[in-house]
Amino acid sequence: MRVGPIWRRVMDRMEGRLETADHLNTRQFLIAVRKLADALGYGTDRSPFLGSGIEYAQSRQYQPGDPVRSIDWRVTARTGKVFVKEYEAPKQLPCFLLLDTSASMTVSSTRKSKYAVAVHVAGGLAFACLDRVSPVGVLGVGGRDLRVDPTMSKSRILQWLHEFRHFRYDEPTTLSRRVSELAPTLPNRCLVVVLSDLQEPGAVAALKLMAQRHDVVVLQFRDPAEGGLGSVGFIQAGEAETGRVFVTRGVKPWVDPEPVARELKRAGVDHLLIRTDRPFVADLRQFLRSRNVLGRGRG
Repeated sequence: MRVGPIWRRVMDRMEGRLETADHLNTRQFLIAVRKLADALGYGTDRSPFLGSGIEYAQSRQYQPGDPVRSIDWRVTARTGKVFVKEYEAPKQLPCFLLLDTSASMTVSSTRKSKYAVAVHVAGGLAFACLDRVSPVGVLGVGGRDLRVDPTMSKSRILQWLHEFRHFRYDEPTTLSRRVSELAPTLPNRCLVVVLSDLQEPGAVAALKLMAQRHDVVVLQFRDPAEGGLGSVGFIQAGEAETGRVFVTRGVKPWVDPEPVARELKRAGVDHLLIRTDRPFVADLRQFLRSRNVLGRGRG
């Protein structure tokens, strides 16, 4: 029996086969990611660590062994004592991207799913981290075991980016468990960026606990259909990851990010809601700069 393209797609979904999150070829995807990284202006943060850098930080009194070329002649002439200039060195704060690959991320009512947008954002952040000389790691928080420890290798990052572009329709959410497993393996303070729709109830509690030791940023993705279906009365729906059928009222939003955002912010977790039906680059850039989440330098 010959199977048409529509039925073939349905069968592929039922069997959980891998599909591509977007319709871009490799070159187009790389261009889109690089463009986003440039737009974020990620390499402008300041570092509290002093060393041989490019930004002047302060002048201090000369010590034996200091290079003559570092002498601050203006301060030396004013004080009568030899002073040298110190500069800010680039900070290498490791960044871990936690990308939600669960089924709820792939469901979409628009041209781009939450998952497609999240992969795009993850790629832009990864390349932006490299621009500021910060190693990048990635962890999938779905059903597949996908993890890359922090690296400065662009080829390695491209490899996992293309791997993450493919998704399944049968993956559960494992965000809270993966966060709990990751936290003890991070020896030093890290920047942890979560890209998820936060459909798992226990995820917020796990993120609040991680925020006690690390800088945590949550980028929550939302499909417009999750904002409510208007006055349609009661409807029957099903969870994408578990298949559980439930009844809800269409006048209420399926996912309400407001309480989640307030709870996270009270715990010191930066939160931004990204809607898949609206431009997000300007909001993301402003969020990163205003919150200074990419260069706090907290010890």
